[in-house]
Amino acid sequence: MRAVVQRTKTASVAVDGEVIANISLGLTVLLGVGQDDNDQDAWYLAEKVAKLRVFPDIDAKMNLSLLDIKGELLVISQFTIYGDCRKGRRPGFSSAASPEKAMKLYELFIQYCKEIGIKTSSGRFQADMTVNLVNYGPVTLLLDSKRQF
Repeated sequence: MRAVVQRTKTASVAVDGEVIANISLGLTVLLGVGQDDNDQDAWYLAEKVAKLRVFPDIDAKMNLSLLDIKGELLVISQFTIYGDCRKGRRPGFSSAASPEKAMKLYELFIQYCKEIGIKTSSGRFQADMTVNLVNYGPVTLLLDSKRQF
């Protein structure tokens, strides 16, 4: 699994012009699921996101996690994270999981985040969504459960 993690002051997601989820201070995660991913990948990323020390402490050092600040999480399904642009001009998505598998692991990731104790909201799987966010820092990180980067 791969995640683009952004530290955000606020974030929301809308479907057909209607806001379906919003958060205050926390993290917005664009989550992609690969063909070879499984439950352990979902757990690894959930724990990593919850404990990633990207929020400032009293000395302005990135030293606090989402759990430490009692922040919120917005999770958006994003299969295009597995887009391969190395050849030609059109991305290929052969590394992305099938929609059935991706939905299962996307929902499992959300469940794990909630079990860890994070207030978690999400977009709608396979919907055409509009995501609005205020990136705080800015801080944007890439995570991969296979530790490829």
